[in-house]
Amino acid sequence: MKRVLLKSVFDAFDYVMAHYAPAGLEEMAEQTDSYAVISIQDSAGGGFGFRFTETKFCREALTLYVDDVERPVDGAVLFSEDHARQVIDFIRRNISADALLIHCYAGQSRSRAVAAFAVKMLGADNARCFSTGVPNAHIYTTLLSVFEKEGR
Repeated sequence: MKRVLLKSVFDAFDYVMAHYAPAGLEEMAEQTDSYAVISIQDSAGGGFGFRFTETKFCREALTLYVDDVERPVDGAVLFSEDHARQVIDFIRRNISADALLIHCYAGQSRSRAVAAFAVKMLGADNARCFSTGVPNAHIYTTLLSVFEKEGR
């Protein structure tokens, strides 16, 4: 994986649409790199109302319905060890993609935590993820804990 992209939902949509071209005219796409997407959506109301799907350029999409909370809150979905395993397995399956696109609504907390973890898992320095925003601490530590328990 060459890069990890951290985006808001709106910027993620723009990135995906830059890969779009009508059927049979894929060579007209503005961007042609391969990517996998982790879409982190709110649990209420079925998320943001859309899901990313596999295409010629999108190898796989993982949608998680997780709220931006760091401890149990009535009516909210807290990121779990099962979510962490899904993320870790997804990154492993898509290691050969050119990019890992990670988004939540604002691209600031939930997705920043997953991006920081992904960068670390891939062996790079994730300091930028922390210096430019505040990742959701619960999500980040849960991912690290599960990754360490499973022996990397």
